[in-house]
Amino acid sequence: MFTVLVVARQNNEIEKLCSELMKHGFQCNIANRNNVLEQLKKQDPELLLVEFADSPDIDVLCRYLRREENLPVIALSSPEKIESLSNCIDDFVIPPYNTREIVTRIKRLIQRKSDSDGEKIKIGDLVIETDTYEVYINNRSVVLTLKEYELLKYLASHAGRVFTRDALLNQVWGRDYFGGDRTVDVHIRRVRSKIEDPTHSYIETVRNIGYRFIKK
Repeated sequence: MFTVLVVARQNNEIEKLCSELMKHGFQCNIANRNNVLEQLKKQDPELLLVEFADSPDIDVLCRYLRREENLPVIALSSPEKIESLSNCIDDFVIPPYNTREIVTRIKRLIQRKSDSDGEKIKIGDLVIETDTYEVYINNRSVVLTLKEYELLKYLASHAGRVFTRDALLNQVWGRDYFGGDRTVDVHIRRVRSKIEDPTHSYIETVRNIGYRFIKK
């Protein structure tokens, strides 16, 4: 389920739009100009719908979010403002809002972002170049074996999610692998020794369950 954060003044029209998006399978939340950064941390959205009305600095905010948070932005705006917003939004819709049109535009942007992110996973100082199988910590190259790389990539691609050892064996080693789940522990320990230090912590042990890549 994709999460959309609507940055707008809360009113009947915006609440209706949010309700309609939820009917189409999205998780939808509303934030205002003052608490949007706080809500970003709580909701972790894939996309922003931003109402451009009576907020003279909203374009500055959107430019920041696109650059620093790598979030697509769809503007909810009147036609006369669109041209001036071209450098801080990815798409736009104008009132009266058509939910199906908005859903189509959201899916298109999320897919485009997913495609563009396919070559790189970046979490904090950790960068995984998926097209070249290279890993960097704070611009320092990290040498991993193939299985260490595949394990790290899988966990990082699902940051915040807890995986059992059996689940990791199935996903990284394959269902035909006959080794015990201690293999996962050994590889986790090796990966940690190569990417973690007193200032970098990425993989968390979840007692009696398995492992989770820490969501930053």
